[in-house]
Amino acid sequence: MVSFGWKAGAEQYGPRELLDMAVAAEESGFDLVSISDHFHPWDESGQSPFAWTWLGAAAARTSRVRLGTGLTAPILRYHPAIIAQAVATLAELAPGRAFIAVGTGEALNEYSATGLWPGHRGRQRRVEDAVSLMRELFAGEPVSHRGRYYQTHAARLYTCPPKAPPIYVGSSVPASARFAGRIGDGLLTVGGKEPAFYRELLGEFEAGAREAGKDPASLPRAIELSVSYGNPRDRALAAKKQFWAGAMVPALFRHRIYTPAESAANGAVVGEDVMAKAMFSDDPAEHVAFARAFLDLGFTDLVFHSPGPDQRAFIAGYGRDVLPRLREAVRSRAA
Repeated sequence: MVSFGWKAGAEQYGPRELLDMAVAAEESGFDLVSISDHFHPWDESGQSPFAWTWLGAAAARTSRVRLGTGLTAPILRYHPAIIAQAVATLAELAPGRAFIAVGTGEALNEYSATGLWPGHRGRQRRVEDAVSLMRELFAGEPVSHRGRYYQTHAARLYTCPPKAPPIYVGSSVPASARFAGRIGDGLLTVGGKEPAFYRELLGEFEAGAREAGKDPASLPRAIELSVSYGNPRDRALAAKKQFWAGAMVPALFRHRIYTPAESAANGAVVGEDVMAKAMFSDDPAEHVAFARAFLDLGFTDLVFHSPGPDQRAFIAGYGRDVLPRLREAVRSRAA
């Protein structure tokens, strides 16, 4: 089943604004809402509300959209038992609508808050241990976990949904997509690359799923896509540069860059040609063609993120002009 989502830009807007926007996204026809789970923003001028407090409020204000993070690192800043409790509570507040995406995180959020920053392989092993513990806890029974990195002693989620929330696993390169397929209930990645990259990434994800005895066709494959609609191109590019340029430098994910000032300094070298590797257009047909290319590659959940600055114009415009055409395209393809 194909879903279209809205990414709440917690790096750009405060929690009250984002909450009203989430309600508007549901009313405009989006199927899911995800939010970053960060401690720091990418730039000092940004925001950084606590994702789990916000998701609880969003659960109370909405009735239909699926809600979750994109993504959480349940390994350093959090103990995975606490994150299991958080997403289980969200699943009780929003029955059948909660999900979580997990990954290895960034020093910007983890080292800054804990002073810890293992290498990528060490963080990946922690994610595997964390996901294993979370699944045990979702069963609702006492868990004495003796993992490589995490332990619990007769820990139990006394507020636990009847069905475990799905755990998506983030992957930004094919090398980690097999890992995501092996341990996850779904995949989350980001746009901005060529089709051949995503074909390889999805192939690795499917291979990992088969290794774990799962049917890859049954697993959701989500991608976050940067788009602009209903905003002047120059202003949208300026907002993207201001709030998200730091996230477009690979070094930020590999090295111990842990302050928004350092992130912004790295992002300053990003040129407009790189920033514009997205869909900046006010033609609905171009947006439909852009999205259909990812559906044709095999993605099932398209999560649209607009850099603004008028987020309400984007939500209303996409809901009115783009989402209905996309759904019609999906129906036509299935017929």
